[in-house]
This record gives sequence, structure tokens and C-alpha cells, in this order.
Amino acid sequence: MDETGEKTTKDRVFGWGIIGSGEIARRFASDLMLVPDAALIANHSRSAPNAQEFRSAFGSRRAYSDLDSFLSDPSIDAVYIATPNSLHLAQALKAIRAGKAILAEKPLAPSHTEASVIQREAARVNVFAMEAMWTRFLPAIVAAKANIDAGEIGAIRKITAELAYAHQYDPESRYFSRSLGGGASLDLGIYCVSLAMYFLGQPQKVSGLWYPAPNGVDMSSEITLHYDEAEAQLTSGFDRDGANHFVIEGTKGVLRLDAPFLKAQRLTVYHGFAQGAPFGPLQGPSGLVGKILDRLPLPGRRVEDYPFKGNGLQFEAMAMMDAMGKNEKTSTVMPLSDSINALRAINIVLAQPATTRIIKL
Repeated sequence: MDETGEKTTKDRVFGWGIIGSGEIARRFASDLMLVPDAALIANHSRSAPNAQEFRSAFGSRRAYSDLDSFLSDPSIDAVYIATPNSLHLAQALKAIRAGKAILAEKPLAPSHTEASVIQREAARVNVFAMEAMWTRFLPAIVAAKANIDAGEIGAIRKITAELAYAHQYDPESRYFSRSLGGGASLDLGIYCVSLAMYFLGQPQKVSGLWYPAPNGVDMSSEITLHYDEAEAQLTSGFDRDGANHFVIEGTKGVLRLDAPFLKAQRLTVYHGFAQGAPFGPLQGPSGLVGKILDRLPLPGRRVEDYPFKGNGLQFEAMAMMDAMGKNEKTSTVMPLSDSINALRAINIVLAQPATTRIIKL
């Protein structure tokens, strides 16, 4: 302790508060236990019983049902916003104006215009703000970026990614509810777009199409990011279970983030003969035979494993704490400008008329 009796910066525990009590809030609270020098100080839910249940389940020190009281808690250093997309803007602005750093679950907001408001307000108040695009902080993604930056596969020429999980149509569920910011592109496609931009930067042009669910939100989408010498073809949907891997083709080789790439724990690098069928990153047998072939030693193919405990949300929390410890106001890995650019690309495609087709429900 210092002469005033206060804990020194080194000894101080970083206090987290969580807004929301759903599945993603629970995953974050669980993973926070894996973060050194972090503590769950408080949690908020509009329902007092839900707030108390969450507190009991995860050891939060205090539970609130009043948002103003929650944001007034002086022990909270940062707020994790884990509510439906449609609530992110209002809650983020309220937290920022209370002087709290924010980590807002993806997408940062339903639109790039709303995300820009968050960016401007965080800059005005001078507090840290970041989208919780947790995939960028996973060890496998960090390793993939290091491989690419080191020239392992040469210059990137093409990215192919799919993220699709079948969900039965239900207009009341968060996946399809328009009032909650539902739709496949904001729920799943945002991972593809954000990660492609992480590797390739801001595109020169965006094109694509989308297919509607019965209530008019997007059941699936196909988005292409166009660059001078590269292209990213990205698909997402609730209409099927997809391959869910992320393949980066370069002039000297190929790197694949193995499925499911959004929580990648394994990457594979291909050179020469190994790039082609039946062993390559895109083609080849499926099922058990495919898994066996994918694991067999093969010249030109290197597998790197990056297992982790928990759900993987601890890495974004640690990165945010580290950045704030350096008095930074935005993340160098996940800056707010990247969040805005990814949302802009999605909004451009969804602003077009839907493409109709028969969707099996």
C-alpha cells in the first residue's frame, strides 16, 4: 500500500460489471474467473430476481436491477454489455457518460451509423471502448496473423469463409426478431467480415445478396469484399450447418482456421502438393474419412494447435485490461473504426432488395 493506505496500481484488482444475464453474459462471467487480477464486481439485469440469481451463480459482489445505480458503482472499471443488439447504443452511451469503459458484445450496434455515435461519444468523454469481437484475440488467430505477417503464405489473394448454424425459424427468438436486431449477418456474418478485414484491411468495394426469413430479416447472406489484388467471399446463415472454416489463400501457400473458426483452436498451413485435393483446405472427403485424412502426416501440411480453457472470452478481457493499463482509449487489435467498417459492409448488402428463394423451415 502507499502512504495513504490505498492499494498500489500493481496490487489493484480490475473491477468488471456485466449488463445482461443471458447465455453470453454467463460465458463471459465464467471466463472472467480465468483472468488474473480481474474481479466481477457487479451485474445488472432489469429483473431483480435474475440479477440475484446471476450474482449467486458467478460470485458477483453486488447485483443491481437499476442501471443508474449499477453505473454509479465506483468499483467498476469496465462494463461488459451482453444484451440484444438493439440495446447496445443506449446502454453504451449511458455507460460512457458515467465514465465507464465499455466492452460491447458484437455487433457493436445494429448499424455503422449507431456505432459511429458510440465512437464519437467515447472520444468526447475520453474513455476506452471496444467491440467484443473475441475471435480476434484467440491464440490461434494471433498465431495466424503472425504467420501471415511473416510471409508464410505470401500475399493474400483470396479469403473464403462460411459461418452457418441451422436455427428453426421463430420470429420471437433473438435470431430472427427485428426488434432485437436479429438476422444471420449481424449474428454470424459479422465474424466473417470482421476477420477478413483484420487480414486484408478496408475493401475498395462491397457487393453481395441476402435471402429473407418469412418476417423479412436475413436468413442468410453472401458478402464479397473487393480489393485491388484480393477478394473475400463470405457466407453466413441460419438455414444450414456450414463448413464453418476460414481459408486464406496466398501467393505461396494457404492457411486454414479450422472449424469452428469463430472459436478457433487449430490452424493448418498448406504448401505445394498439400494444397490440392483430396488433402487441400477446401476440397476432400467429409465425415470420418475426411477427419482421418486431415490428421495424417503429409509433406507440405503443418498443423498448429492452440487449445484453451473456458469459452475463449477471457482473451478479449485481458487485452482490454492491458490496453487500459497503458492508458490507451481504443484497441490496436479491434479499434472502433474496424467495427464501423464491418457494419458498413453488412449494411450496404442488407440495404439491397432481398433475393427470394425457397427456404426449408
